[in-house]
Amino acid sequence: MPCSVAMALLPFLESSILSPAFLRAWTVESKRLGRLLRANQQLLKEYKLGRRTEICLEPLQKEENLGPQDVLLRTQMRIPGERAYALAVDVVWDTTQGWTARSLRQRVADFYDLPVEKIEIAKYFPEKFEWLPISSWSQQITRRKKKKKQDNLQGAPYYLKDGDIIGVKNLLVDEDDDFSTIRDDAGKEKQKQLALGTKKSREALHVQSDDILSSAQTPGRPRGPEASLSIHVGSFR
Repeated sequence: MPCSVAMALLPFLESSILSPAFLRAWTVESKRLGRLLRANQQLLKEYKLGRRTEICLEPLQKEENLGPQDVLLRTQMRIPGERAYALAVDVVWDTTQGWTARSLRQRVADFYDLPVEKIEIAKYFPEKFEWLPISSWSQQITRRKKKKKQDNLQGAPYYLKDGDIIGVKNLLVDEDDDFSTIRDDAGKEKQKQLALGTKKSREALHVQSDDILSSAQTPGRPRGPEASLSIHVGSFR
């Protein structure tokens, strides 16, 4: 008999979980959280998950029932004077009014009880160790011609989705333009070294292949000129 996502996964948890509404279920993709299986009443087969799909269960402190218009984001407030962030806090963003930068900024500002013009936000790309600022307040007002291209944060270059990390900067106490951290520097340096090592390996392999090809095409020892041969027929009479 078919069952919903939460009810199907509930038996695997400790009895302290009061109901499916105290759970989040995520798919795991490349060792990172992927899709949020948000609808507790939706059937597992409707998600079209593969046979070997990994599921991560996240227990909650309070009930949660996300609707199709809700987006779950992990927000982190930048610590003034430090290249670091406070612990992540979940923020549910209602996109009924659209996936716009202005709507998201307003939601984050309301959550942290700050004036919307006194915050800056950026999406984090952990695979690149990079932060991409999400249109500043002044850009939304002065660049109306470009606004249409920025209206939908689901598209390029943000591709915003459930589970994304959003860095938040309080401009009242932090005017630094940088969103990056020391950990990002280390991550980029490691990627740089790996890329350099890969490049050197490819170059060495290329040289080796050229040597093998060159040896195969090198002709053998040249033959010397043929000696002339004279034949004399004697008379045996």
